[in-house]
Amino acid sequence: MKKYWIALATIAAGLMTANPACADDSARAQLERFSNDLETLHARFTQQVIGTNNELQDSSSGEVWLRRPDRFRWSYGGDFPELVVADGTRVWIYDEMLEQVTVKDQAAAAMDSPLSLLNDTDRLDDTFEVREAGALDGAALLELRARSMETEFERFLLGLRGDRLELIIMEDAFGLRTELRFSELVRNPEVDPGLFEFTPPAGVDVIGALPGAAQSR
Repeated sequence: MKKYWIALATIAAGLMTANPACADDSARAQLERFSNDLETLHARFTQQVIGTNNELQDSSSGEVWLRRPDRFRWSYGGDFPELVVADGTRVWIYDEMLEQVTVKDQAAAAMDSPLSLLNDTDRLDDTFEVREAGALDGAALLELRARSMETEFERFLLGLRGDRLELIIMEDAFGLRTELRFSELVRNPEVDPGLFEFTPPAGVDVIGALPGAAQSR
């Protein structure tokens, strides 16, 4: 299972409602312009997990779809395909190799990431130390450093170029760094509502809260 999907999905959904008050071409100003009037989003992505010795631990790629305020779909390809769908009530995580679906309450799952606070930007500066962090490969960086010690991730970097989100970097307390890079990003495309629905395939194990249906464990 891609362990960072909650944080990635939450930050992307949070960006849809971010509305920081700033002007010019700073990263925070670009974030404001990127999120203004954003309702849906589609992009391709690559994801790398890098260890404490700068070694590559995991690499994957796929596509993401988002619809404000609480729908998302992350599709990972490669040798270990995985699908993560949020329907507004539950999050479905389908591991094709394991033939297993894990179901989570979406509200509870969002709390696993401090980035859920981006949905309430009035609390952004209360919860994170927010500052401009220079540039990386030509993208302006906005740094979010958690004020609380009780968080999975200590630091986040958002990379923006031309009012577009290009990069998310997350660093945890153990020195692991996850880098997510977006490409072919489209704002407000027509998105099929069916992308945010999920029915477990016949014969797979279903683990978690699945109201009104039998479960396998």
